[in-house]
Amino acid sequence: MCDNMFMAQRTFIFIGRSGCGKGTQAHLLMNEIEQRDPEKRPICYLETGAKFREFIKGDKYSNKLAAKILEMGDRQPDFLAVWNWSDVLVNEMDAEKHLIVDGMPRSYQEALVFDSAINFYNLSRPVVIYINVSKEHSRDRLVLRGRADDIKPEVIEKRLSWFDTEVNPAIEYFKHHSGYLFVEVNGEQTIEKVFADIVARLSW
Repeated sequence: MCDNMFMAQRTFIFIGRSGCGKGTQAHLLMNEIEQRDPEKRPICYLETGAKFREFIKGDKYSNKLAAKILEMGDRQPDFLAVWNWSDVLVNEMDAEKHLIVDGMPRSYQEALVFDSAINFYNLSRPVVIYINVSKEHSRDRLVLRGRADDIKPEVIEKRLSWFDTEVNPAIEYFKHHSGYLFVEVNGEQTIEKVFADIVARLSW
């Protein structure tokens, strides 16, 4: 527990390969914040993957096109990704909430747009938590997870490949941006050890 009588609003961004444990670590961090924050501020949890999976269930033209992209294992276009998370921020974010982002941005261009949102909401010194795992580790985790979009080997391989070409530039952008605290941890450890490494790197 934190001894401080005040805890400022905090923003955390989880990024990493599919299956690296972003969601698990995000939820552990939410529990940690709830214990540490004496003000008991609410948390805006932005989980882009779940929102996209819900989106593709719709029956409009855009929903069907996005569903096809997901089925093929390709990356969704930046405009749709930005709309996805912008909708959540516009409707749910306020000055009192902590913000935890799980699984984005997924391209350099999206990172630039997200950076403009950080500035718009005047969020100070966001923390980017990069859970680093190998392509092989990610592949094994996706197969073990067995979600509907993780079944076909060729789809998994596409997702693993576009992480290298599309997501890595976004990671590099945040890594060298002075406005962010960049934290890289080894994701090929136990859940408990990964979380301990994350907490140890954060300044509360």
